[in-house]
Amino acid sequence: MSRLTVFAGLALWIGLVLLLSELRWFSRRPLTERLRAYSSSVGTRQSRSGLLSVESFREVAAPLSRSIGSTAARMFGVSEELSVRLRRIHSPLDVTAFRTRQVGISLAVAGVSTLFAVAVQPQVVVALLMIIGGPILAFLVQEQQVASQSDRRQRRLFLELPVIAEQLGMLLSAGYSLGSALQRISTRGSGVVAEDLRIVGSRIRQGLSEEQALKEWAELADVDALDRLVSVLALNREAGDLGRLIHEEARSIRREVHRELLATIERRGQQVWIPVTVATLIPGVMFIAVPFIEALRLFTDA
Repeated sequence: MSRLTVFAGLALWIGLVLLLSELRWFSRRPLTERLRAYSSSVGTRQSRSGLLSVESFREVAAPLSRSIGSTAARMFGVSEELSVRLRRIHSPLDVTAFRTRQVGISLAVAGVSTLFAVAVQPQVVVALLMIIGGPILAFLVQEQQVASQSDRRQRRLFLELPVIAEQLGMLLSAGYSLGSALQRISTRGSGVVAEDLRIVGSRIRQGLSEEQALKEWAELADVDALDRLVSVLALNREAGDLGRLIHEEARSIRREVHRELLATIERRGQQVWIPVTVATLIPGVMFIAVPFIEALRLFTDA
């Protein structure tokens, strides 16, 4: 219990220092801030960050957390960049903020696990598993959440793509330009593709061409069917009958979705037979084993 008291006191002291360093009456103002009142830029007040302030702690912890998180992710076999996955799922966090939160939660889990191990005093192996395995598990859970959200978004985009391609083909055949067709689908749609197309529209308004914005979207989404559709849309200024080409590509994507759906149904149909097979094998083995054991007993008694 004395070790637990020491750890709790140390954590309380660090927290109080960080909290009180933000108060004017406790922390000494730096010389630059004291002289700013006599300078010409009196109206431009900058945020103050002392040696032990929260801002200075963030400035040090943020790049360190990003480096540690990226190295740990590569060690566990995560190859895709976190910035790409965060942009794909439209996360409000950037890489530094996500890594800082990820490392902070892992350190919090490590602290709780350490305090619990000190209080309970289990075996050495169990204590090591708690102290080391807990932070690793917390780190991997957050990494898996981002990966799962990215995979779900790619799947939804793949399923919505045939309908969107058919709508694009109809609008282009009706006389719409490519930009106006994309704008109409993005404003009237509510799915994943419509949300991405709104970002494509904003990129076009920022100065990119329609082909460049669509290629940027295809690279970020990382879906093969979308790559093929964008390559067809890139022929907007060259092909005379772009609507027909897009309709053919929509039918091709729909056939691909249908083949994948049939494969999924086939796999699930095979999985249904697993409990049925187990349920029939166990009674059969019992019916065979009982006479066999009885015959062995008779032979051994004779």
